[in-house]
Amino acid sequence: MGLQAPPALLLLIFLRTVATLGPAPRSHSLHYLFMGASQPDLGLPLFEALGYVDDQLFVSYDHKSRRAEPRGQWDWGGAASPLWLQLSQSLKGWDHMFIVDFWTIMDNHNHSKVTKLGVLPESHTLQVILGCEMQEDNSTGGFWKYGYDGQNHLEFCPETLDWKAAEPRALATKLEWEVNKIRAKQNRAYLQKDCPEHLQQLLELGRGILDQQVTTLRCQALNFYPPNITMRWLKDRQPLDAKDIEHKDMLPNGDGTYQSWMALAVPPGEEHRYTCLVEHPGLDQPCTITWEPSPSGTLVIGVISGIAVCVIIFLIGILLRIFRKRQASRGATGDYVLAECE
Repeated sequence: MGLQAPPALLLLIFLRTVATLGPAPRSHSLHYLFMGASQPDLGLPLFEALGYVDDQLFVSYDHKSRRAEPRGQWDWGGAASPLWLQLSQSLKGWDHMFIVDFWTIMDNHNHSKVTKLGVLPESHTLQVILGCEMQEDNSTGGFWKYGYDGQNHLEFCPETLDWKAAEPRALATKLEWEVNKIRAKQNRAYLQKDCPEHLQQLLELGRGILDQQVTTLRCQALNFYPPNITMRWLKDRQPLDAKDIEHKDMLPNGDGTYQSWMALAVPPGEEHRYTCLVEHPGLDQPCTITWEPSPSGTLVIGVISGIAVCVIIFLIGILLRIFRKRQASRGATGDYVLAECE
């Protein structure tokens, strides 16, 4: 018998983010989201990466192709341009680092043991968010955080060259990584020097794109089982071409249910023309949800009729926090907060 989770436990979120870069000075950010699953049956590769400047996706990479792909309308000046070559090599290096870290964390959780058939007994996920921010006064700050199986795990503190454990199970990895002082210094150098320099280069490269106002609609389906789900964007009730849609991913919540999301950049003022269409075995018919202004203007939640509502997990801003793990019991959620560097 397989997992008997409620098949229609599904909740939809619309998250609207507006990014505007005008002539006035403002803060900027460069961040990468890395994610992967130890088993390929979740629709997620061993490693994939998404890179953002402010709220705009500019590059993607996955372990299978081992190639970086430009996203959006960024003009790199060809595949042989120094900046693109540097970015591609960095992503290949992070691919290797991510997999090594993944197996280290799994080993410290006793999750890397194989069965007699030579395969891992279950799949696990790792998420990493790293990058830097540049304030209006040109001061900078970096962040480097790990999430394991949907739960906050470790955070690097560049000032002290150590790691903050967000849960007791992270202590073994924390102690192991803190022995490697060379790695810690390399991490700090990236966050404090390399990342701000790359951000400045990317701001120059994307000046024409980033000067435009951008509205991003993000549709997220949470707490559903089984994992086979179809999510599509419609404009004026007509399906959009796949090339216009930002990367879509599916991740396990850690309690047997799944979450999936997709995003779309649209012209400001036209949000009402777009609809998120979701099809799932637990639904009698496809569900559609349209963004509508809320009092805060940022978040609208749509719940499918007749479904028990669970406390939700969602990304704050644009992937700037690692997923928090939902407890197995219906209607309850963990209150796990990522440890902050002192």
